[in-house]
Amino acid sequence: MATYQKRGYKKTIENEEEVIVDNSGNTEHSTTAEVFNTLDETANKSEKWIEKNSKPLFIGLIAAVVIIFGYMGYTQFIEIPAQKKAANALVFAKQEFTKATNSNDTEAYKTALEGAQGNFGLVDIAKQYGSTEAGNLAKYYAGISYLNLKEYNNAIEYLTSVTSNDVVLNTVIKGSIGDAYLADNNSEEALNYYSKAAAASDNIAVAPVYLLKAGKLALSLQDYSKAEELFTNIKEDYPTSSQAGNIDLYINQAKYAN
Repeated sequence: MATYQKRGYKKTIENEEEVIVDNSGNTEHSTTAEVFNTLDETANKSEKWIEKNSKPLFIGLIAAVVIIFGYMGYTQFIEIPAQKKAANALVFAKQEFTKATNSNDTEAYKTALEGAQGNFGLVDIAKQYGSTEAGNLAKYYAGISYLNLKEYNNAIEYLTSVTSNDVVLNTVIKGSIGDAYLADNNSEEALNYYSKAAAASDNIAVAPVYLLKAGKLALSLQDYSKAEELFTNIKEDYPTSSQAGNIDLYINQAKYAN
């Protein structure tokens, strides 16, 4: 019967590696030892790289810390206090603006804009706190105030500087800019802003209002296809709105105007 000689296994230390020795005297490096050697080499390279680049790394770390704490400090000691100051300053001006809106009192609009009795007006608030939420509202109130005072260039300037994520407010702002251009005899630009206002929101309270304004203006400018399109949008998209009541009359007027 044939017999097979078993391979012997023993551990020996050879350059700190684990080796396998067979009966013929040959050796094989173990995979485990090679892996540990590779890890040691990688670690040594990493250590050398860190030593070489320690100064840039330290500077980068310090810069990141400065940026983080700088932002926190700005928010805590500058932005939040500015928000509070702007909100407090806006109280008087907004009261005057509301009074003017309810009574159409031009003097109240002027007071709202200019301030009185040591209180800031909308112009000062917008200038000093324009980056805050209250300052942004001050720009809007100022634009509407100038619109009612028939100072259309100022109205357009302030209204176009307002930034807001509120869809309805953005619609009203664009529509008010259109009102200012129309009152200033710039019908083409007014139509442009009325169209923008109508496209900015699908809110039934505001969108059909500006669609109708845009349609009527397009009709007066003899842009009949544009007018028909705008009137049809009201009929199809906002059939329950008050603007849709006599919309077929406007559609036919635009359709047969040619």
